[in-house]
Amino acid sequence: MIVLNGGSSSGKSGIARCLQAVLPDPWLTVGVDTLIEAMPARLRSSPDGIEFAADGAVAIGQDFRTLEDAWITGIVAMVRAGARMIVDEVFLGGAESQRRWLDALGDLPVLWVGVRCAAEVAEGRETARGDRVGGMAVAQAELVHRGVRYDVEVDTTRTEAIECARTIAARVGAAVA
Repeated sequence: MIVLNGGSSSGKSGIARCLQAVLPDPWLTVGVDTLIEAMPARLRSSPDGIEFAADGAVAIGQDFRTLEDAWITGIVAMVRAGARMIVDEVFLGGAESQRRWLDALGDLPVLWVGVRCAAEVAEGRETARGDRVGGMAVAQAELVHRGVRYDVEVDTTRTEAIECARTIAARVGAAVA
């Protein structure tokens, strides 16, 4: 399993697609956006679910957390069943978010990847995308990395996703074999 952690618009999804292309075996990719899209619409703007403030802040409620725990457990079950997974994550809780994954993973091998991007570059990508709440990229650029331990870090500020994927792929064999 590979976990890509980075802020909004840092380039995680592009790296995940490139990893699927450069890794020799088939890998599935899922992300927190997949989880959010799968939730009932009423939880996408609710104190019980997930709320996006006008300034880009994100608040997580108990119903979201309950569904997220089940989602993490399901991904771990898929890995235990033999699937190779690339997880595109945003650790809003920093080290605490990583701990939740570690608890669920147990002894499964994982490659922890920090995906960094200068806040102003991520903000430009966020604006160009048009599908994000303004301010999320800047608010999350450093927040998601606080206290998180990585096996490898990449920076998409000036490095293309394919190069980042090659750097990560070079580490996969040793970490998740």
